[in-house]
Amino acid sequence: MSTDTDRRIADRGMGFGLKALNRLAGSALLDRIRIRRPVERIVFRTTRNGFRTATAAGRTFKAAQKLGKPARQAKNRSKGLFDVTPDDEQQMFQEAGRSFAEEKIRPAALDADAACAMPPELLAQAAELGVNMLGVPEELGGVMHEQAAVTSVLIGEALAHGDLGIAYAALAPGAVATAIGQWGSAEQEATYLPSFTGEDVPAAALAILEPQPLFDPMKLSTRARRDGEDWVLEGAKSLVARAADCELFVVAAEAEGLDGAALFVVESGARGLSVEPEPAMGLRPASTGRLLLDGVRLGGDAVLGEGRRGDYVDCLNRSRIAWCALAVGTSQAVLDYVIPYVNERTAFGEPISNRQAVAFAVSDIGIETDGMRLVTYRAASRADRGEDFAREAALARRLCAANGMQIGSEGVQLLGGHGFVKEHPVERWYRDLRAAGVMEGALLV
Repeated sequence: MSTDTDRRIADRGMGFGLKALNRLAGSALLDRIRIRRPVERIVFRTTRNGFRTATAAGRTFKAAQKLGKPARQAKNRSKGLFDVTPDDEQQMFQEAGRSFAEEKIRPAALDADAACAMPPELLAQAAELGVNMLGVPEELGGVMHEQAAVTSVLIGEALAHGDLGIAYAALAPGAVATAIGQWGSAEQEATYLPSFTGEDVPAAALAILEPQPLFDPMKLSTRARRDGEDWVLEGAKSLVARAADCELFVVAAEAEGLDGAALFVVESGARGLSVEPEPAMGLRPASTGRLLLDGVRLGGDAVLGEGRRGDYVDCLNRSRIAWCALAVGTSQAVLDYVIPYVNERTAFGEPISNRQAVAFAVSDIGIETDGMRLVTYRAASRADRGEDFAREAALARRLCAANGMQIGSEGVQLLGGHGFVKEHPVERWYRDLRAAGVMEGALLV
């Protein structure tokens, strides 16, 4: 049976159910037997939840092998200098990412933004680049012996040069693999990581952001409480990439009995887990949705690793570096687009680039983009070496959030009226760049 037919049947069934409930709620019988208020609450909840759907029916994850202890990627050795020159392996990934962004992502970006969906073939092609297995240890089929934060930054930057929203959707499963590879137990690694190294990579997402104003990732509203040996999760997560398609989530929650926030592995199809659409001004190809956890019961082994608060903080900082990488790539796209535009666009008989205000604006974009890139690379390199990188991650996030948004705005301004229409991609990049200061979680290096 086709998906469209399934959807029509589901919609028709929901409509019949709502009509029946509304007829019941309008009956005078409810007043006579004094049960109107409970029935009205049922009708309200049913109407409110009408557009929620169960999470995707995912695959069954089973351990492919027995591990005596968790497999971990080795830390890089320090060379004593901060060297931004990629090695041969990193250069290979970077060049592949750039070619893919130029030949595949950029031509598909406008339609993907309009459809609020990423073409499935692009997802498959992105998986072929190996972007989902950078955080998987070699023992479990990964391609990197050492930690790969810098490599992840280079790939994220390259893909975002094509389109940030598509890059977000393509890189989201890799964040789950990296989280499990960094902090998961031996059993969790053996159960989940092999699926990220094959051809049929599961749709997956890391969920930290919550739908509340002035969200503080160190004060989560999502709660995990103990019930015997099990965990029970309550809360909501926001702007999750491809939420309706995901088969696996890593969810952050304030955990009872642990030292604050912890990460939990949640398979789709769990009772009480549902999603609803959450379209945003940017990141539209990622088909963002809201993940709702209503009494989701998990086994005692669902907490990632040992639930240490330090692991969650490390996850948060790595996520911020990943978003900075995407902001750098998109900022570079703005720069590469406006330079030929201002040189070719004429006013009063000469290129507008001859105007000092225009030349200075373009120069500022170049200066700020390079500054964002360097501080992001430095944070990632310290993470790879196992050194403290919280300060560098905070600096990168601050620069990329403020300057990325300003670069997007300047790009629109430099194109004048052309910056306001979809014929040119700068308006889309402006919308996407605002995500660098909003998003928490969802990606990892």
